[in-house]
Amino acid sequence: MHHLRRGRFVATLATVSFSSLSKNHGNLLVIDAASEVLQVGWIEPNVSPCWIKLSSEAGTGLYQALAELAVSPNDAACFVFCEGPGSMLGIRTIATALRTWTALRPRSVYSYLSLELAAYALGKPGATLIADARRQSWHTLTLDQGGKPSEIQRLPTEDLPAGSVYTLAGVRSWTKLPQPAPQEVPYDASVLTTDLANEPLLRKTDDPDAFQPERPTYAQWTPRVHQSPSP
Repeated sequence: MHHLRRGRFVATLATVSFSSLSKNHGNLLVIDAASEVLQVGWIEPNVSPCWIKLSSEAGTGLYQALAELAVSPNDAACFVFCEGPGSMLGIRTIATALRTWTALRPRSVYSYLSLELAAYALGKPGATLIADARRQSWHTLTLDQGGKPSEIQRLPTEDLPAGSVYTLAGVRSWTKLPQPAPQEVPYDASVLTTDLANEPLLRKTDDPDAFQPERPTYAQWTPRVHQSPSP
């Protein structure tokens, strides 16, 4: 499996669990801007996780959440964030903040995928979870009969697998939903630090950015000298 990070493909690193990460680091700051609700968690050793959830734009909501938690990015020994799929603007806003904070003081950054988080939380073998990928297509993840999630791939609506299909609550879709309409499942980042703390969901990244499963394509423009229209 490969991820596109800021215009280049790199091999996915080994995954680790949140419980393993928290044992090897001090204070952790978790930020999830994939949905309409910004979710920010602060985790200290031997203290129950504290979460703030705000229906705010990521740029202002992040600092509001930090103020409510009474913490600073400088207090964090490690960062964890959701790279998507989800709100591209929100995720890239958070990724920019992370790149700035780690440039000022180097620290580790780990990412997780919204569809993987929701899939592990759902725990239903054979289920397919989807998130909007624009242009009548969907980021798609399917749980096998053993409950193991597949790699995320981008599929057009007509190629979605038959059976139980789910979308994530609060994660917006611009593409028309497939029919019959998928069921909606909760999207709660706090399960990363509780029910799913031992699942291998986190990947270390040196270049935080929004998730893209494939290299973007662009229309090619060929310059030509302007000519007046033919009579």
